[in-house]
Amino acid sequence: MDRTKWEYKKLGEVCEKLTDGSHNPPKGIEYSDYHMISSQNIFNDRIELTDFRCLSKEDFEAEDKRTALKKGDLLLTIVGAIGRCYVLDGTEGHITLQRSVAAITPKENILSRFLMYYFIGNNSKLNEEAHGVAQKGIYLKQLGNLIVPIPPMSDQQHIVAELDCLNEMIALKQEQLKEFDKLAQAIFYEMFGDDYDFEKVKLGDVVEVASGLVDPKSEPYCFQLHVSPANIVSGTNEIVNCVQAKDEGLISDKYPFKSGMVLYSKIRPNLNKVAMANFDGICSADMYPLNVLPKANNIYIMKLLSSKHFLEYAIKNSGRARMPKLNRETLFAYVFKLPPLPLQQQFAEKISAIEAQKELVRQSIAETQTLLDYTMDKYFG
Repeated sequence: MDRTKWEYKKLGEVCEKLTDGSHNPPKGIEYSDYHMISSQNIFNDRIELTDFRCLSKEDFEAEDKRTALKKGDLLLTIVGAIGRCYVLDGTEGHITLQRSVAAITPKENILSRFLMYYFIGNNSKLNEEAHGVAQKGIYLKQLGNLIVPIPPMSDQQHIVAELDCLNEMIALKQEQLKEFDKLAQAIFYEMFGDDYDFEKVKLGDVVEVASGLVDPKSEPYCFQLHVSPANIVSGTNEIVNCVQAKDEGLISDKYPFKSGMVLYSKIRPNLNKVAMANFDGICSADMYPLNVLPKANNIYIMKLLSSKHFLEYAIKNSGRARMPKLNRETLFAYVFKLPPLPLQQQFAEKISAIEAQKELVRQSIAETQTLLDYTMDKYFG
């Protein structure tokens, strides 16, 4: 690959479209198939369609005139968590953007996924361009003036194929993690199914919401990792891609939590998102940080909240407000059979053994990610 044949041009010169989302987004409605997303929904080569704003069809059509998103467009976060990108594959449904996300349509001489990998590999440079005090951001003019490489198409295709291969290896290993979680859930039902006659209790008898809200801009909270429903992978009880509160540009108050607490998302459609924290941090006000009391095991409670039976209860009782949620009283009123603590602990040991296997897979993912980062640096560094 002869890099002397690469051209270098301003991003604005190689794009048919370079715009950002709405600077004055309309008010949302209770539910619709028309969604407005922000930077909190975009991750590298992944989109998490949670925490979005539902729009009326009329409002969506008005906003869509600005971005007119289509398959192959590159989405780039430009406010808050800067530099995360995703290429639309056409399965996302009706979406439009807030100001924190830019939409880019490259011209025919540059591949969207090549640009995606270039921005991922140059995340630090993007963040150096950002300005702002409360919340850093990049203006479209700055973005348009960024110099990007334009290799011959054959070189772009080679680079994208190599990086896609590494990404696919990571994706397959992540599927392994999901299979481990399915096994854990199967063990839960085997040990604690409906056939067993355990003591009936309310969830409020064994957990408590840990604390009140705090200002995420104040110390020490601004330096702690922030968890939102978008950071919890559905069905896996895993927390991923967290950044410090100060880098998310958070404004509204958040809940602090401690390692070992169970984090549960109370807003529909994220009622199936639950995880156990393995670090101290802060979480969105649309989550409950649950402290598990001594008569229960935190691993058991996490799996209980992941169960099909609890999800059905949560959906049924989450209300029909503009932002349907499971309120604290309803959460605590959930009645279930509580096994004896030794049996819960036996279950926790089985889950810990599964987690040990998952950790080996995670290490493999980390090694592959290191190779991916090295390869991007080789081409873009």
